[in-house]
Amino acid sequence: MNMLIKPTPWDTAALGMATWELSEYSEAALQLAAKTVGHHTLKLDPLTDKRPLHEYGFYYCDTLIEPYCNTTRLRSLFHPEVTVSKSVDPMLALEICHGAFEHGRFHRDFNLSREAADLRYDNWLKQLLTAEQVYGLYWRKELAGFIAYSGNNLLLHAVAATYRGQGLSKYWWSAVCSELLAAGCDEVKSSISASNLAVLNLYTSLGFSFNHPQDVYHRVTK
Repeated sequence: MNMLIKPTPWDTAALGMATWELSEYSEAALQLAAKTVGHHTLKLDPLTDKRPLHEYGFYYCDTLIEPYCNTTRLRSLFHPEVTVSKSVDPMLALEICHGAFEHGRFHRDFNLSREAADLRYDNWLKQLLTAEQVYGLYWRKELAGFIAYSGNNLLLHAVAATYRGQGLSKYWWSAVCSELLAAGCDEVKSSISASNLAVLNLYTSLGFSFNHPQDVYHRVTK
């Protein structure tokens, strides 16, 4: 396949169709996507001219932004009954994960089923659990959520509905970020939907700044 578009097999496994990501924003890549069966993703600068996207049948799904922080700026917080650990019960973590990502671009895509979108995140968490790249978030020794990571990047995180809105997340995030920075990372970063105000406010409260905004567009070619 022409490398103007690249296959994304992890998404194919969940969505039940061929999935692709465009490697560049060009007429040639848009033409290829229009001729290649499957689900296509393109991420680009928000100020880029979007007219060609609409002409080729792409539609807006989300805007992603990148929170980032270092040791100097991170607000370190502690709560005696809040802990984090890489010892995580996979079944409990998956229960928390399932259905937790309503702000995700796959959930907001009207061409995809909720079940397929949920499966996409469930599969991703399974892979990260197998790779032992998941911190369990504990409240009084009960699993309340998780943060999955790779290197210095917080890839996937969720808190069980029971524990949301109680002001606890800042302690969990502070603890995980502190561990990653202590392990030698120069900074910690993530990628979040600009529509997820709860998470945006959480990162702001911990001293994170934001950069690299990206608009995300999808297309389904049949």
